[in-house]
Amino acid sequence: MPRDTLPEEAPGSYVPYGSRSYYRPDPLPPAKELDFDADFQASLQDAIFELGRLDGIGEESDTSPLVYTTMVRREAVESILIEGGDIDIEEVFRPAEIESNTVSEKDVKEALNYEEAIRKGADDVSATGTISLDLLKRLHAILLDGVRDECDNPGTFRAKPVHIPPPEPSMESFIPPSANAIPELMENLEQYIDASTEAHDLVALGITHYQFETIHPFGDGNGRLGRVLITLQLIQQGYLKKPYLYPSAYFNEHKTTYVKKMRAVSESGAWESWLAFFMDGIRQQAADAVARTERLRTLRREYERDYGHEKTATDRLAMRLFQKPYLTTKDAVELLDVSDQTARNAISELEASNVLEETTGKERYREYKAVDIFDILNESFD
Repeated sequence: MPRDTLPEEAPGSYVPYGSRSYYRPDPLPPAKELDFDADFQASLQDAIFELGRLDGIGEESDTSPLVYTTMVRREAVESILIEGGDIDIEEVFRPAEIESNTVSEKDVKEALNYEEAIRKGADDVSATGTISLDLLKRLHAILLDGVRDECDNPGTFRAKPVHIPPPEPSMESFIPPSANAIPELMENLEQYIDASTEAHDLVALGITHYQFETIHPFGDGNGRLGRVLITLQLIQQGYLKKPYLYPSAYFNEHKTTYVKKMRAVSESGAWESWLAFFMDGIRQQAADAVARTERLRTLRREYERDYGHEKTATDRLAMRLFQKPYLTTKDAVELLDVSDQTARNAISELEASNVLEETTGKERYREYKAVDIFDILNESFD
């Protein structure tokens, strides 16, 4: 789109650069006065309510580590799926993957990197209360550790132009700001994140996400880091104590709309439409996380009724599945502190009860998944 076709409401401009112009967003906060209707206000209140419910699972995550791990790994998997990966949540629970230093599957490695980045980022923000450019660079280096070659120097701002593919064939690629504009724009973004604004915290969150993705400060991994930033801001703002939210699932489900609405902000200043979409995603994913947690709680109560007396190794192993839902015989030996044969017998009994299911089809090095738990992890709560 030629530079002079952008309306006055557009929060940026096209700057000639070679054969194509790049887009340079204006500094934040937006100059346009945002006007939200009653539907948006209702969505905002619903999002606040659902985030409050989600934060309330903190006590549960202390007694059941599976709840916390589930939230983080679901976000990791969904974020990789947005990038075109081929992975499911079971893969990031497999002992062969998470306990190995030689992960061969690129998508699994990316998901495990994402988990590490969001956990470390959450710990840092909880401790300091701030989100700095230095932190974002460190998290970017973690995200790209050993998985990408499109970025020459992970953890540093890009030195080359990048093109963002169009959401539809009829649209042109989007060219973010030139490399020499990135430091100034990112310093402004850092200031905006830490400043008090007239906008509601969750509105500022949506504005920040748009600005980060539009600047596209790194050679690769911007989408993943931008989605990590959403959760870190929710922790910084006090809505969450830990990274329970998995917003990538919503953006993955509505991928084309996600990109088009951000493009519409750049080209016509359509902030309200983008922020309504963003807010609905926060509300929907918070509600989904709460529903999934409640199902896991219900299942745990059922297991406590059937196996909670822990009179046998089988009973004890069933209850330990909430710590380790994907395991090997060796894992069972360590969890129960029993002999190899006792562990095998317990696994066989739980297989016969359809509590465990063997997943490799091999005679040796067999792996087992907790059927009921993974049914919940894969369940749709629409």
